[in-house]
Order: sequence, then structure tokens, then C-alpha cells
Amino acid sequence: MKTLNEFISINPEIRFGKPCIRGTRITVADILGWLASGMSMEEIQSDFPEIRKEHILAALAFSAKREQSIKTVVYG
Repeated sequence: MKTLNEFISINPEIRFGKPCIRGTRITVADILGWLASGMSMEEIQSDFPEIRKEHILAALAFSAKREQSIKTVVYG
């Protein structure tokens, strides 16, 4: 897979700096929400023709990478 930077961009002027699919205003969170609601990759691509399978996979990879970098603090 190409590097995430080729597919994901963060620009404070677009969608308040949320990670977006490069060249669009579609956020990683949008894609995750659609997948979580049960949409298939094909349905997402049908509704948003500018989105390719590589974009959806990049959004998943970006989220997984970000999740791995989060530290959990347990109190108690």
C-alpha cells in the first residue's frame, strides 16, 4: 500500500483540521461511520464516486495507527 500521506491530509482550513481523504472534504471519521453503520465499500463508492477502495483502506489504516499511539491511563 502507498503511504498514508498519499491518501490522507490534515489541513486546518478543511473540516476544522480533521484528517480527510486527500483532495476531498470527506473525513476519515465519515468513512468509519459509514462502515460502522453497515455500508459496504461498494455502497460508499457508489454514493461518493471520488472515493476509491484505496481511500477506504487508508482511512482504516490511519485509524488503526492512531489507535496504537494512544496511551491508556487506568486510575484506581
